[in-house]
Amino acid sequence: MARFTLPRDIYYGPGAIAELKVLAGHKKAMILTGGSSMKRGGFLQKVADVLHGIGIETQLFDGIEPDPSIETVFKGAAAMRAFEPDVIIAIGGGSPIDAAKAMWVFYEHPDKTFDDIKDPFTIPKLRKKAIFVAIPSTSGTATEVTAFSVITDYKSNIKYPLADFEITPDIAILDTDIPLTMPKMLTAHTGMDALTHAIEAYVATARSKFSDALALQAISDIYDSLVASYHGDKAARDKMHIAQCLAGMAFSNALLGIAHSLAHKTGAVFHIPHGCCNAILLPSVIEYNAKTCGARYAEIARRIGLPSATDEQLTAALVDSIKGLNKKLGIAQTYKDNGVSEELLLENADAIAANAVLDPCTSSNPRPIDKEQMKQVLLCAYYGTPVTF
Repeated sequence: MARFTLPRDIYYGPGAIAELKVLAGHKKAMILTGGSSMKRGGFLQKVADVLHGIGIETQLFDGIEPDPSIETVFKGAAAMRAFEPDVIIAIGGGSPIDAAKAMWVFYEHPDKTFDDIKDPFTIPKLRKKAIFVAIPSTSGTATEVTAFSVITDYKSNIKYPLADFEITPDIAILDTDIPLTMPKMLTAHTGMDALTHAIEAYVATARSKFSDALALQAISDIYDSLVASYHGDKAARDKMHIAQCLAGMAFSNALLGIAHSLAHKTGAVFHIPHGCCNAILLPSVIEYNAKTCGARYAEIARRIGLPSATDEQLTAALVDSIKGLNKKLGIAQTYKDNGVSEELLLENADAIAANAVLDPCTSSNPRPIDKEQMKQVLLCAYYGTPVTF
């Protein structure tokens, strides 16, 4: 038997924040966000206005950093225990939403430690104290519909992807007015994160007919809209915001692969944004996995309109198209060209490879991989050399 899980409700379109009125009857809402962009854009105020209009008391927890730490998670959980909300609302990019998911766990289960929940599907039952609402501001992570939360342990320089259907939000609000505020490079990085989600989901070992349909549609829509979205086209921004959500529905159920395993580990060490890491890694990972699932990569190539050819030729064309997309988005293709020194790479390559093998995303990669192979994929992504093994 298999399982396919999504939020109970997804509200989408311009001004969708107004749909928070469905929370009528709740008493207290903790609103969590990152920096100041949601405040500057007036979106925090819109959230508060809707909630106050239906009689819900609110408290703000802001300043959640990019790549949120374990310490921030426990600080937020303590604030929740003091305020006792029955609704948790996270608004912003992937970082505040991911952090709020983890805070939710420790709010409801203060006896648990981070080690208790860092392995996949070890989070205890939630919703005894609060439900969870996610409002994404970026078009990439899709954490508003996923069973994942990425938290960083800065003591070990490791990003841990928490994974459990318990942290799938109850309500997702895709207000397409919000991503209009994204700067160009954030649009590029989050867009390539979404593309990586969809492609990895389509070849992952836990894929299904449900996830396949969502992944292929997401890939097609991202190819249609990402470059125009990068250049500020409103209709394309709207399309990307929905497409990244489709990709999230796919990977939350089909799971991911080693592009994300390596992105989690290199991002923490090289201090490169997660989406940029995925953009760098995706071509190398496709080359590595093609021996196992070349036919599925060829199907993706056909879906995005690449010229008919053999499966092997179509897979190579897909790799070239991703590199071309990166170029159009101003993303340098290699870690080396993104400013990572060879010294930093070589000092950390073995540890990155070892930790990436242990990453939960590795178990659903279509082709098995060991530490030495993982290191070689990393080196290929660093130097821009083809993966031939």
